[in-house]
Amino acid sequence: MPISLHTVIRHVRMSEKRIMLANSFLQAVRMSSQPHLDKLQLKKDDVIFSGIQPTSKPHIGNYLGAIKRWIELQDTPAQLIYCIVDLHALTSVYQNPDSVSYTIKELTLSLLACGLDPTRCILFQQSQIPQHAELSWMLSCLTPIGWLTRMTQWKTKSQGLSNNNVHVGMLTYPVLMAADILLYKTTHVPVGDDQVQHLELTKTLVRTFNKRYDCQYLTSPNVIMGDVPRVKNLRSPDQKMSKSDKSILSRIELTDKPDEIRNKIKRAVTDSNSAISYDPDLRPGVSNLVTLFSAFNQCTVEETCKQFEGSNTEQFKEALADVIITCLKPIREAAYKLQNEHGYIDLVLKEGREKALEIAANNMNKIKSIILDYSTK
Repeated sequence: MPISLHTVIRHVRMSEKRIMLANSFLQAVRMSSQPHLDKLQLKKDDVIFSGIQPTSKPHIGNYLGAIKRWIELQDTPAQLIYCIVDLHALTSVYQNPDSVSYTIKELTLSLLACGLDPTRCILFQQSQIPQHAELSWMLSCLTPIGWLTRMTQWKTKSQGLSNNNVHVGMLTYPVLMAADILLYKTTHVPVGDDQVQHLELTKTLVRTFNKRYDCQYLTSPNVIMGDVPRVKNLRSPDQKMSKSDKSILSRIELTDKPDEIRNKIKRAVTDSNSAISYDPDLRPGVSNLVTLFSAFNQCTVEETCKQFEGSNTEQFKEALADVIITCLKPIREAAYKLQNEHGYIDLVLKEGREKALEIAANNMNKIKSIILDYSTK
C-alpha cells in the first residue's frame, strides 16, 4: 500500500521534531516580518505564486530575497503555490537531463530544510504541468515584439551577443512568467525589484486578453515587494549574487560548511578604506556585507554601522561570518538529515504536481473555452 505524503511528513517531523527547524532564529525571522505581512491583509481566497530556478544550490541571496518570504507567508490564510521553474532555467544554462534532475532535487531539499511545509503550500516542478507552455504560447500571440525588446533584463542579457547566440527563449521569458502567474489566477506575487517590469507586462497582457476576448476572466496580480536590498556578488559587488556564476566564491550556499563561509567572507571584495560604512555607489563591496549583517542580525544598516564604528573590515568580516554560520546551521543540519529520507523529495514533488495540475487544467480549459467561444461568434 503506498505511503501518503502526510505519513512521511509526520515521520520526518517526529524524527528530530522537523530537524530543529522551529529554532529561535527562524521564529525570530517570522516575528520580525509579521507586521509587514499583516499589512497585506491576505485572505483565504487570495493566491500567491512565486518561482525559483534550479540552476544550482540556493544561496543566501535566494534565501533573503525569496525563500525567507515563502516561509513567512505560510502563516497567512492565502493559498501558496511555489514553483521550481526548470523551463525558465533553460534560458540561462543548458544542462543534461541527469544534471537537471539532481539540481531540482537538491533545490527541493533545501527549500524543505529552510522550513517550507508541503502541507501548507503547493510545491511542484514547472515542466510537469504542460499548461504553462500552452498558455505561454497563447499569450505570446497577443504580445508585440516591441514590448519584449523594451524589457531591461532582455537588453542586459542580450547586450554584446551575436544573433546566433541570442535565443528566442530569452526574449519570451517574461511571457512564460506571465503564464506561470495567470494560470493559477494569482492575486499576489512576491518579487524583487528586477522583476517588477515583468509584472507590469503581465498586467498589460491581462488587459489585452480581456479586451481581445471581451471578458474579465484574467485578473491583474498585486506585487509583494521584498524588504531586503538585493544581495550582491561577493567577488563582483556591482552584480547580483547568482546561482549560475562560475565562481563558487561569489556566493554563500545555504548548505556551506562553517569553514567555507569564513573563507568566502574573508575573500569578499571590499576596498582600501578599512572603516565600516554604507554607501552602495561608492563602496559597493562593504555595503553589500553591511546589508548581509543587517539582514541576518535583524537590524538596520545604520545600526550595523554604529555597532562597528571603530572596527576595521577584517574584524567586521569575522563578525559577519559568525552571524551567517549561526543562522545557517539549522538549515544545513536539516538538509543533511533530509538526505536520508529516501523517496521523500520525489513524493513531495509528485503530490505537488497533482495539486497544481488540477488547478492549471481547470483554468486552462476555461481560457480555451473563452477563446473558442469568441472565435465562433
